Amino acid sequence: MTTALNTLPVAAGLGLRSPHIQEVLSTRPDVAWWEVHSENHFGGGAPLAVLRAVRERYPVSLHGVGLGLGSPGPLEARHLDQLAALVAAIEPASVSEHLAWNRYNGQCFNDLLPVPRLAGALDQLIRNIDTVQNRLKRPILLENVSSYVVFEQEDMTEAALLAELVARTGCGILLDVNNLYVNTLNHGVDPLEEIRRLPLHAVGEIHIAGHERFDDVVIDTHGAPVCAAVWQLLDATLALTGPRPVLLERDTHIPPLTGLLDEYAQVAAHLAAALPVQAEAA
Repeated sequence: MTTALNTLPVAAGLGLRSPHIQEVLSTRPDVAWWEVHSENHFGGGAPLAVLRAVRERYPVSLHGVGLGLGSPGPLEARHLDQLAALVAAIEPASVSEHLAWNRYNGQCFNDLLPVPRLAGALDQLIRNIDTVQNRLKRPILLENVSSYVVFEQEDMTEAALLAELVARTGCGILLDVNNLYVNTLNHGVDPLEEIRRLPLHAVGEIHIAGHERFDDVVIDTHGAPVCAAVWQLLDATLALTGPRPVLLERDTHIPPLTGLLDEYAQVAAHLAAALPVQAEAA
């Protein structure tokens, strides 16, 4: 297994969504790297051909939403086979998955369900992460998820769980600051305290996105512009981690590419502002 978590440039990236693909290929916008959802390109054909064309021009990150690393029992073999084939075909700069579960008793749930932070779940995660990394012959990044319920009894915080997984599997962390902010609004989590508890050297990528409020719950929809509080949390995070690759996600209410590039420019500006902070600290 290679020791490098990823080869993404320390720069702003953008989630590549289907309405923008042809425009990206024809205009080649000044974006440092693109992230795609792995599952959208399983099975070959036109989606894979298009992704190959993007990969010829830009670094690409593969971000999985369906592997369900925290699910009880072994991983779904066909899903892992398809992921391994895609990684071999694309040679991505990074591969990431969510700290979540989505399968039980032969059923698959179309959601990123939070893993109960218990010893048995930890052991299951370690087995599954080891399986994936050995199959892909590379470490992966794990993303913290937003949640809408809390468990009555848990053995550790999410930060402690991620730290244990990093120590015992060699994986890295994809730190989603919007997810942390959503959990702050829903559960009263202190986002900066959670970030300080992480092994910050293992943070290989950062995500930001927008969320929306529905009645008494805040949902991580990726369907709105990044709010001021999340921009502030990004700045505070970069002050702790130092510059990292930062991705802007948008999955619903997708604007024209020109509008998305305007918000992308803000990501680049926040990342650039973190550089002198690190220089002064050194």
